Amino acid sequence: MANRARIYQPPKTAMQSGHAGTHDWLLEFAPNEARRLDPLMGWTSSADTETQVRLRFPTREAAIAYAEKHALAYDLELPRVNRFRPKIYAENFRYGRAENWTH
Repeated sequence: MANRARIYQPPKTAMQSGHAGTHDWLLEFAPNEARRLDPLMGWTSSADTETQVRLRFPTREAAIAYAEKHALAYDLELPRVNRFRPKIYAENFRYGRAENWTH
């Protein structure tokens, strides 16, 4: 049974304004078996405990080295580059603005 891992940088949540906690790289294991429904309680469960493991690494190279050292097949997801466009309040009142200024 070959383990498969996912290496990625977590994005910031919608509740965050800053980028704290998004600089580390995570290694998560893919599930080896499907989840099943518990007939009594209705919960979903699995006997696969590797899906609960999340390993943090300071760099992408360290995460890849760990996966290769332990003979794990991995999928590398590169982070999307966000373009920052500054917004200037004075642009609302600029002369020659394309659309009309309204309240």
